[in-house]
Amino acid sequence: MPLALWALTISAYAIGTTEFVIVGLLPGIAQDLDVSLPSAGLLVSLYALGVAIGAPVLTALTGRWPRKTVLLCLMGLFTLANLLAWQAPGYTSLISARVLTGLTHGVFFSIGATIATSLVSKEKAARAIAIMFTGLTVALVTGVPIGTWVGEHFGWRMTFALVSGLGVIAFLGCALLIPRGAKPQNPAPLRSQFSVLKTPALLKVYAMTALGYGGSFVAFTFLSPILTQVTGLSVNAVALVLLVYGVSVAIGNLAGGMLSDRLGAVPALKWVFGLLALVLVLFGFAAPHPLLAILVVLAWGAVAFGNVPPLQVLVVKQAEVFTPHAVDVASGLNIAAFNVGIAGGAFIGGLIVERFGLMNTPWIGALLVLAAWGLSWTAHRHPKAAATSGEAPAQRGAKAEEISSAT
Repeated sequence: MPLALWALTISAYAIGTTEFVIVGLLPGIAQDLDVSLPSAGLLVSLYALGVAIGAPVLTALTGRWPRKTVLLCLMGLFTLANLLAWQAPGYTSLISARVLTGLTHGVFFSIGATIATSLVSKEKAARAIAIMFTGLTVALVTGVPIGTWVGEHFGWRMTFALVSGLGVIAFLGCALLIPRGAKPQNPAPLRSQFSVLKTPALLKVYAMTALGYGGSFVAFTFLSPILTQVTGLSVNAVALVLLVYGVSVAIGNLAGGMLSDRLGAVPALKWVFGLLALVLVLFGFAAPHPLLAILVVLAWGAVAFGNVPPLQVLVVKQAEVFTPHAVDVASGLNIAAFNVGIAGGAFIGGLIVERFGLMNTPWIGALLVLAAWGLSWTAHRHPKAAATSGEAPAQRGAKAEEISSAT
């Protein structure tokens, strides 16, 4: 694999670290800036909102720019935004820094996949994208617990300073290694995005994404204070638990892809959503008991991100049938849906913490995941949707014959 691909992976690592490390920093930020914990939780919600806006809109607006130029602008803005977070004089400026960082996130992964595939031969395209996205997984395993540890021992501001350093390394790597031959694709006009949003089958997938992913974040946003205040773990122990969670996420993400390949996207989603709802409910009972809490968090990580591969596969296959002119836009909007789920989940979680207490977040999150699980059972309602919903090959062949004979 070319060195340029590893420059993209480092960039993904930096972005993944700054996205998720905030969960471990929330108590310190709330105390230092003299805001409530739910208010601090908006740092998660508004970041995700920035991603949701940036992914489809800014990708379209920069569609005619050279890809390397866009990439360098993104990593430059990413670095500056984290420097602003490092030196933020107050809560409002920190919010602004997080929104700016979120805007870079969505566009990076939209064009990063295009650049990654242009660096290798066609038969290695999927592997190239997988390597780039490994940066996010590794960030959960190493960047988040390290950043949490740094924040607890040297202050949360130092964590953002270190992430800025990662941004500089990523910028230099992209500047030196990404070839200038990465040309812009034919940009999808904004009206194509609106045609995607008028397609019921795709809207159903986006709803599953937002509910299924966001339901987990109702509780995950406040995992650190739950583990310290309810479970009674030390700050160092929380950092270790987040490390365990990250390892579990890495395994669960691969397992979700394998399950989707074996069973099909929709059957895999039924299993993952059902298990995720169960784990969230169990966490509500296990949280006061340290050993049980850690074991449930381990299981939580395995299923929380296991829905990502089947959801992304499902939306692409649905788009190939319903909106073949805007497959990339449909895929980008699903990335936006993930982050709408994060933003909504964190916001709902903040309201629950403020009005009802920390330990009401897991079971309410489970209800949202159950809503996604319910939607997954309706994914076959439309004949064309049934044929492209990612069923296992034998099932899909049978469906295709039924539809062919019916039409």
